[in-house]
Amino acid sequence: MLGSTSAAALSRPFGERLAPAARLLVCATVPWFVCVWLGTSTAPVPAALPAVLILRDDVFAAPRLALERLAGVVAGVVLSVLVLHWLPAGSLSFLVLVVCACAGMYLLSHNGSPNQQVLITALVIYATPVPGYPLARLEETAVGIAVVVLLGPLLCPPDPYREAASGLEEYRTGLGALLERVAARAAAGRPTGPAPADPFARWRRPYELSAALDRRTERLLLLPPRRAPAGAADTLRPRLRLAARTAPALLFLARELEIRSSSADGERVAGGGERGGAGEEQPGAAPGGADEALRAMAPLIGATASALDAALRGEDCAQRLRLARALELRHRAAHPGRRDAVLRAGLHLTHEALAEHLDPAAR
Repeated sequence: MLGSTSAAALSRPFGERLAPAARLLVCATVPWFVCVWLGTSTAPVPAALPAVLILRDDVFAAPRLALERLAGVVAGVVLSVLVLHWLPAGSLSFLVLVVCACAGMYLLSHNGSPNQQVLITALVIYATPVPGYPLARLEETAVGIAVVVLLGPLLCPPDPYREAASGLEEYRTGLGALLERVAARAAAGRPTGPAPADPFARWRRPYELSAALDRRTERLLLLPPRRAPAGAADTLRPRLRLAARTAPALLFLARELEIRSSSADGERVAGGGERGGAGEEQPGAAPGGADEALRAMAPLIGATASALDAALRGEDCAQRLRLARALELRHRAAHPGRRDAVLRAGLHLTHEALAEHLDPAAR
C-alpha cells in the first residue's frame, strides 16, 4: 500500500506536489517563531516536529495523528520526570524507564499500531536532565500541534471529490483497455500468446477510491467539502459504487476467459487423438479448431464494455445495455451448455449492476 501511495504521489503534476510542500513549510516555521516569541527556548525544535510527523498525504487525518502525538508526548514526559525523581540516572533507572515507556506505547496504541512517541519523548527527556526542559517540551509540542490542526487544513486544502473523480477516470481508462484485449483474445477463440499482465490492485482500486472519499469527507471539521461543478459530485458516489460492484464480476470474466482459451486447444488435441481423427471436428468447434462459444463472446464483451464505460463517465447507458443484453440472450440460445453459462456469468452480473445503476428504485 505504501508503494502504491508513493507512486501515486510521484505521478502528480508539479503544482499538486508543491502545495503539500508549502503547507509543510508554513506549519513547521510558524510554531518556531511563536515559541521564540513566547520565550520557551532559544531553539524550539520540538515545535516544528509535529508538522513533519503529522502532515502526510491525507491531511484530513491530521487531527487524529495530532491527538496521538500529544498523548504520547505527555505520557513520555510524565514517565521520565517520575523515574528521574525517584531514581538516580543510571542503568536501573534507564531500564525502568524503557519498560514503562514500552508499556505506555501499547496502552496508547491505535488500530494495533503502538504510539512510539511515548518511548521517544521519554528517552529525550531522560537524556536531557535540564531544569525546565520537560515543561518547555510540552509547550512547544502543544504549539506545533495547534498550528498543524488549525492552520494545516486551511492551507491549499485538497479536494477529495476531484481526487476521487481523477482516480475513477484512470480506472475507467485502464479497464477499457483491458476489456478490449480480453475481447480480442475471445475473438481469436484460442490462446493468442501470454495473457496480459493483470495486477489484482486494478480490481481493488474502486474500493480504495470509495473508502478514501468517505474517510476524507468525514474528517472535514473546519471546511465544507468542495464539490465538482455542474452537479458532477452528485453522480460520483454512484459511479464509484458501480465500479466497485462490477470489479469482481469482471475479474471473474477475465480469469474464466483466460482459462477457457488456454485450455481449449489442449482439450481438443487430446480429444481428437483419443477419438482417432486428427481431421475430425469436435462439437461446438469452429473450422480450424477455434472455440465457437468463446469467439461469440467477443461482441458481447465489447457491448458490455461500451455500456459500462458510458456509465462510469456519467452518461446514459440504457441503449448500450439493451444491446448487450440482446447479445447475451443470443449467445445463451446458441450456446446453452453449462461451461458456456459460466463463461457468461461475469457479464450477466455486470448487466444487473448496470440496470440497478440506471434505476436504483428497482433494487
